[in-house]
Amino acid sequence: MIDARLAAVVVLAAGEGTRMKSTRTPKVLHELLGRTLLGHVVAANRSLQPDHLVVVVGHAREQVTAHLAEIDPAATAVVQEQQNGTGHAVRVALEGLGELEGTVVVVPGDAPLLRAETLRLLVDEHHARGAATTLLSAHLDDPTGYGRIVRDAAGGVVAIVEHKDADAQVLALTEVNAGVYAFDAAHLRDALEGLTTDNAQGEEYLTDVIALHRAAGLPVAAHVAADAVETNGINDRVQLSQARRLLRDRVVEQHQRAGVTVVDPETTWIDVQVAIEADAELRPGCQLHGLTTVAAGAVVGPDTTLLDTEVGEDATVLKAHCVGAVIGPRANVGPYTYLRPGTVLGRGSKAGGFVEIKASTIGEGSKVPHLSYVGDAVIGERSNVGAATVVVNYDGRAKHRTTIGDDVRIGSDTMLVAPVTVGDGAYTAAGSVITDDVPAGALGVGRARQRNIEGWVARRRGDGGHHHQEKQS
Repeated sequence: MIDARLAAVVVLAAGEGTRMKSTRTPKVLHELLGRTLLGHVVAANRSLQPDHLVVVVGHAREQVTAHLAEIDPAATAVVQEQQNGTGHAVRVALEGLGELEGTVVVVPGDAPLLRAETLRLLVDEHHARGAATTLLSAHLDDPTGYGRIVRDAAGGVVAIVEHKDADAQVLALTEVNAGVYAFDAAHLRDALEGLTTDNAQGEEYLTDVIALHRAAGLPVAAHVAADAVETNGINDRVQLSQARRLLRDRVVEQHQRAGVTVVDPETTWIDVQVAIEADAELRPGCQLHGLTTVAAGAVVGPDTTLLDTEVGEDATVLKAHCVGAVIGPRANVGPYTYLRPGTVLGRGSKAGGFVEIKASTIGEGSKVPHLSYVGDAVIGERSNVGAATVVVNYDGRAKHRTTIGDDVRIGSDTMLVAPVTVGDGAYTAAGSVITDDVPAGALGVGRARQRNIEGWVARRRGDGGHHHQEKQS
């Protein structure tokens, strides 16, 4: 009787991935749509709620282990000192888990397209069949490089033969091993002890467990993936970009079917953790990253990038770059606007063209319409900041705060030299440098008085002020 409990998931992530041609980033830490390859695999398998989730690390183990601690602190990293094959890696992973009972799932760390639903079906098939081993397979148009699944006349799995060890008859098969397995823990332990290195690579193949189980008369099953694309591994940056596009299409379609309008899916990139409500609209050229959220009725784009940004209901964000910002309901942003971390736009507020805002709160109905910088400031409600206004928040050593009250009018080309406060209902004159607080209801003027010098142009030119034109030849 097979124990139906999922005792452990083992993720194989020890390889170097030399074909990625990277001296900086381990293979499993390359990213697509807001998660690393390893992050996608861990997230999918965590949904199965295993008792243990173990990641086998080797190459660049410090980087991979640190990343694992960030994305899944409950997971365990186990070091494979020598990369002696997948069978050896699984044995190393299980050594620290004691006498497990139940099911052990083994997956590669470079399969970011693998769905949690497919893993669940694999485990369900394993339990339903009462198998010692159940593997995930797929039919490929071009199976080059993959281990082939050899079946008997009754359809049972006889063996998996690695491409480099296969003869012509086996190479003609199109059903391949996806490198994903469900094992009975006790039978797996027994088989791992019987692995040898008698093959082209001189490694312990996990695939040889199937042959050992067959020889012992134990049932071996296979679950064919409904979509072969899910089984795609990543070996180089070409395959990484292909997987990125495939995942992009999947994520965009999910949002469309949930009621989001995506005008041009080909130019729209949405990270897997982004949340978008029905009746939001994404126009061409949008990139939504991190933990960005977009509420119903909001229109984002065209040509907009949002990272960890909250967009409120019925807001509009046009040709903007926003990082760590909160854009309130019915707020209006853009075009060519940069909202930096800590920016909070209140309901119905505006951050217009060529405006940069950082670590500032813009109150309900207030506007920074154009050509301005606002940093480390609080602006109240219904206030207006004129064009070319600059909040001078940095004195070379420290940042200082500026406070602007309700119903304030900041004249164009005003310099607000922090720390400074402009009271409710106050005005500043255009072209002012405001270095002192402006009381409520007052007009702040901080500019030199204009004077006109009569006759200056004629004296300067020395020609009586006449503009001569050269004779045309």
